[in-house]
Amino acid sequence: MATVAVTDATFDAEVKNSDVPVVVDFWAEWCGPCKQIGPALEELAAEYDGKVKIAKVDVDQNPNAAAAMGVRGIPALFIFKDGQVVSNRAGAAPKAALKGWIDDSI
Repeated sequence: MATVAVTDATFDAEVKNSDVPVVVDFWAEWCGPCKQIGPALEELAAEYDGKVKIAKVDVDQNPNAAAAMGVRGIPALFIFKDGQVVSNRAGAAPKAALKGWIDDSI
């Protein structure tokens, strides 16, 4: 499964009401570090298929979701479980670090 593009309109349905944990990546097209972690998140989406959803929110297109989460810098990553934030981190990281963070959080 690939990453899921989430909008302000679909945030609650895709993230808060998900039946599996969700990693939300707040990103923008112009953000270099966001582009660096993009391929790793795509790979993790395939590896966690059916167990964890990886969602991406473009902050330029969807400012309300980012504002509601208090996002001040990107990339900003949040893990939701049962509709609640269980962990968050900011900045780019290698795939192994992201995987470890996800595994520790879910």
